[in-house]
Amino acid sequence: MTRTMLEDEKTKKTIISKIPMRRIGKPGDLSGKVVFLASKASDYITGQVIFVDGGFSVQ
Repeated sequence: MTRTMLEDEKTKKTIISKIPMRRIGKPGDLSGKVVFLASKASDYITGQVIFVDGGFSVQ
């Protein structure tokens, strides 16, 4: 969904400059959250939003 934006280097640099971790997310960034949510450790969690965005949404 973001391929065309990220192909433009100027747009890509602008996006990365707004992400505190200074990089675009990778599919592997989701793996820890998926394992956690699939485990017993998350049994009592309901109705939460877990952002996996390198801190972008905190701004």
